[in-house]
Amino acid sequence: MADQPLSSASGSSVPPLSRPQLAEARRVRAVELFEEGGSNREIARAVGVCAESVRRWRRVWEEGGAAALRRRPATGRPPKLNDAQVETVRAALERGAQAHGFEADLWTLERVGAVVERVTGVWLSRASVWRLLTGRLGWSLQRPERRAVERDESEIARWITHEWPRIKRGR
Repeated sequence: MADQPLSSASGSSVPPLSRPQLAEARRVRAVELFEEGGSNREIARAVGVCAESVRRWRRVWEEGGAAALRRRPATGRPPKLNDAQVETVRAALERGAQAHGFEADLWTLERVGAVVERVTGVWLSRASVWRLLTGRLGWSLQRPERRAVERDESEIARWITHEWPRIKRGR
C-alpha cells in the first residue's frame, strides 16, 4: 500500500481537482484500501486524513457500500437563473453600464440587479446579485481609482524630473 497522500494532478494539462472532487477521490481511494483489508491508521496515512475520518467512512461504507461515500448534488433552493440566463446576463454586463443607459460606465449591485431584471425578468436581492457576480460569473470587486479633476499629468512629470532631484540633493 502506498504511503503517499492523494492530491490533484499538477504540472499537467488536466485542471486541478476542486475541493469536493478531491475529498471524493480520497473517499474512493479509502474504499479501495478497505477492500484490500488495510487498517484505519494505514488508510488515514495513505489518503492524508485523520483516523477518525477513516473510521466514519468505514461505518458508512459498511452500511451503504461505496456509493454511500460518493458526492451528492447540493441540496437547497435551486438558483433563480438557469445557465442560459446567466450567459445572457454576462453578455449584457460586458457591453458596459453606459450601454444600458447609466451615466457612468460603473457597475453597482443596484445597476446589475436592474439589468438582470430587464434582460431576464427575474428580480434579485443585493446579496443574490453579489453571489451571481462572484460565484457564477467569477467577477471580483474592483474599485475605481480616484483622481482629482484638476490633476495635470505634464506638471507632475515636470516636478518629478526637475524639482524632486533638486529637493533630494538638499539644494
